[in-house]
Amino acid sequence: MAVRALAFDVFGTLVDWRSGIADAFRASGVAGDLEALADTWRARFWPLLAEVNEGARPWANFDELHQITLDELLGEQGIELAAEERMRLIGAWHRLEPWPDVRTGLEILRGERVTAALSNGHIALLVDIARHGDLRLDCLISAELTHAYKPAPQTYQMAARLLGFEPAELMLVAAHPADLSGARRAGLRTAFIDRPLEYGPGSPAREDPDADESVSELGELAELLVD
Repeated sequence: MAVRALAFDVFGTLVDWRSGIADAFRASGVAGDLEALADTWRARFWPLLAEVNEGARPWANFDELHQITLDELLGEQGIELAAEERMRLIGAWHRLEPWPDVRTGLEILRGERVTAALSNGHIALLVDIARHGDLRLDCLISAELTHAYKPAPQTYQMAARLLGFEPAELMLVAAHPADLSGARRAGLRTAFIDRPLEYGPGSPAREDPDADESVSELGELAELLVD
């Protein structure tokens, strides 16, 4: 089947979370290696998503999970921050900057196909990110609608169903092989986009040899998908 719609992962694929969160720590007066602190905060997050999917933890959205992991992180690091500063740090996830190719690439891609965000972030968070970054997408789809986080298959299948396409007509675009693998298991097509600076200079190289397409920026994907 032809690709009729594109669904984009958001964190790391469309927006640079690491720089934004490090800057937020800096603005809160936290000292030290703030990029590493941002990495540690992000890493603490993934086990909680797995616990939700396994039924070991009740559903909670990203703001709620970010609060849990931030409180744990600051406690372990011995960092004292007032409640309002903690809320500002959680709010920083709503104000992340897009990678340089994203605005133009999305405009080109949505000229030919339906485009949507497909994120583990909740709807209110995605709205803020899209408005802050001026990301023009046709639809914002969240795992919140299924109460199951990617890579649970029902999240990808829900996206295809809501957009009115067969799974094989929908292509997930993501920088994360695990996300792409989950999409393929659910019947979607996939495109890997390399974001070598997601974890800063010297990030481990990533690739996905099973992806239908592999690109370095969204404009390249637009060229490959020309009908």
